[in-house]
Amino acid sequence: MTASDLLPLPVALPLLAAGVKLAIGQRLPRTQRFISAGVLCAVLGASLALLVAADRDGPQVMHTGTWPASVGITLVADRLSGLMLVVSAAVTLCVLIYSIGQGMADQDAATPLSVFHPAYLILVAGVCDTFLAGDLFNLYVGFEIMLTSSYVLLTLGGTAARMRAGATYVVVSLLSSVLFLVAIGMVYAAAGTVNLALLAGRLAELPSGVRLLLQLALLTVFGIKAAVFPLAAWLPDSYPTAPAPVTAVFAGLLTKVGVYSILRTQTLLFPGGRLADPLMLVALLSMVIGILGAVAQTDLKRLLSFTLVSHIGYMVFGIALASRGGIAGSVFYVAHHITVQTTLFLVAGLIERRGGTTDLLRLGGLARISPLLAVVFFVPAMNLAGIPPLSGFLGKLGLLRAGIANGGGWAYVLVAGGIATSLLTLYALAKVWNLAFWRAAPPDLCEDGTVLESDEDSADAEEGGSGPAPAPPSPPSPGEDSGATAVPLPAGAAHAASLSGRPITTTAALPAPMLLATCAMVALGLSFTVLAGPLTGLADRSASELLSRTPYVSAVLRH
Repeated sequence: MTASDLLPLPVALPLLAAGVKLAIGQRLPRTQRFISAGVLCAVLGASLALLVAADRDGPQVMHTGTWPASVGITLVADRLSGLMLVVSAAVTLCVLIYSIGQGMADQDAATPLSVFHPAYLILVAGVCDTFLAGDLFNLYVGFEIMLTSSYVLLTLGGTAARMRAGATYVVVSLLSSVLFLVAIGMVYAAAGTVNLALLAGRLAELPSGVRLLLQLALLTVFGIKAAVFPLAAWLPDSYPTAPAPVTAVFAGLLTKVGVYSILRTQTLLFPGGRLADPLMLVALLSMVIGILGAVAQTDLKRLLSFTLVSHIGYMVFGIALASRGGIAGSVFYVAHHITVQTTLFLVAGLIERRGGTTDLLRLGGLARISPLLAVVFFVPAMNLAGIPPLSGFLGKLGLLRAGIANGGGWAYVLVAGGIATSLLTLYALAKVWNLAFWRAAPPDLCEDGTVLESDEDSADAEEGGSGPAPAPPSPPSPGEDSGATAVPLPAGAAHAASLSGRPITTTAALPAPMLLATCAMVALGLSFTVLAGPLTGLADRSASELLSRTPYVSAVLRH
């Protein structure tokens, strides 16, 4: 058995497990949790083996069904896709443990087992398929697998807020899927194949105008997926309404699949940096407008959603440079950002469970009330802001050095924009720290056992009358019943709800599986700092392999 024999496993195992779990339904809850966790552990193990083999022996290739590359489905794992597989497998495993803890804490086992777990495993299969796809059509199939399951996860529970956000997400995703199909058709009509290795040679023979049209078509599609400006307006309204584990994996992984696709196609199919200046402009606008949007927010989930858009700009900056240093910086920063952004959204879920809201104006005193929660927020927040010597600083430093080495006017503008964006990120996250953790707790901070209003409760209240909203209840006096009370949320605030859409209840002691998974994600983010030397070397070797193109093309065509 060779390493290439493992290539189907990251896709096949989650799909098989999802089918088994759908057949089981709501029965055997412990067995179902064990199946989900066991499958993702197996995916992580296979991904590690593929990464080691790709780094040692070169790209690993499998032509499924022994069909030739020109017409068959090709799976390829090089250094880049191997790294993405490992990071995504580790992140999805931690998020699964978090979701198991949330379902148990909310006594909401039926919906996560019968709906969430199968949809989540299908999402994992789609993500892995996009990283392994060796042709454009299989890349499209991976996107569709991923997006179909994401529709279910985003609207889980069927609450009004989630259905509204889901409608926007579905419309944007369907539009990008149609554009992707059109782009694939154009590529096939022009080159006679959709295999990436074959396209690397055939596209160079086409007229420059045709190549430019195909490049723009694919960049538009992947730009929507990656949520780069001005194609990111859908993201801040779609993500905050979903349950914390769903938002976390969406923010951490789904946009990075788009970035990965841009990185793969720009280096393999369209080398030379022909669209370097427009890409730098897009990167700059994504950085600046995204972070300005974050600074203006008072809800933590929306603030993090805007920082997500902003930091996609760093990754596009490295791709636009089209140099070894720039590509290496992007590869390192993508892996770093997946872990850190996912961690911060998981922490947002813990803050909501402890403080009763993610509205920063209604939070306070969390550093005193829950010191561990303060630590698990502070570490990834400083990492995202790029404070030395954390991995966020190292990734940004690599990109800025590559920009200075480029020496062009746009590159220097991007270097200045990157520094300003990093400082504004620190300002935005310091604001979160000051309001939610450092200042004294406000008198109306939700107490332990408060049942938070869901958006369904809010809709019922609106239908019942148009009078003024009731004021939050005062704390119970001594001897008075202190049972759970429903606290209405202010207009525009994100509504707290469980995986199934029911209201959640605040707890003084955070659920152990949720806290454990979040701490594991913090540790994973810190490991990028501890292992910065080996990871930087791997990113540099990945960049060299991507820019040379020969190892990838030769490995695919000789099989």
